[in-house]
Amino acid sequence: MTDHPASSEPRRMQLRGLHHVTLICADLTRTREFYRDVLGLTVVREAENDDDPGAQHVWFGDPAGTPGTLVTFLEYPQMDEGTVGRGSTHHLAFHVASRDELDAWAEYLAGAGVACSEVLERAGLRSVYFRDPDGHLLEIAAS
Repeated sequence: MTDHPASSEPRRMQLRGLHHVTLICADLTRTREFYRDVLGLTVVREAENDDDPGAQHVWFGDPAGTPGTLVTFLEYPQMDEGTVGRGSTHHLAFHVASRDELDAWAEYLAGAGVACSEVLERAGLRSVYFRDPDGHLLEIAAS
């Protein structure tokens, strides 16, 4: 018995979503304090980068390290500031379960001294925007 029925069509590959996103930071201590202590993400893994020995690499996500929850950072303190434009990332969006939770996040961020936008509502999406210590634009959104 075969897992795939016989067909004249070639097997189709399918992407199942994002596994992780990797960003660059100047200072992993500062980044860890923001993503772990302010945003509440779990440090899933800390190690030297497998592809670039000497570069430190930290993975944040849910406690199980579930693909789709992972944001990783490589530390390159010597790099110049990034330039916004084609080939750069515009923003990274996190999802919350409800509008009430989004409002609570906006209040919490303001109380934690994180400057953020007002709560924006457009096309069925409600969100706030703010920046991490390296200037990455982040969004928290609720459907």
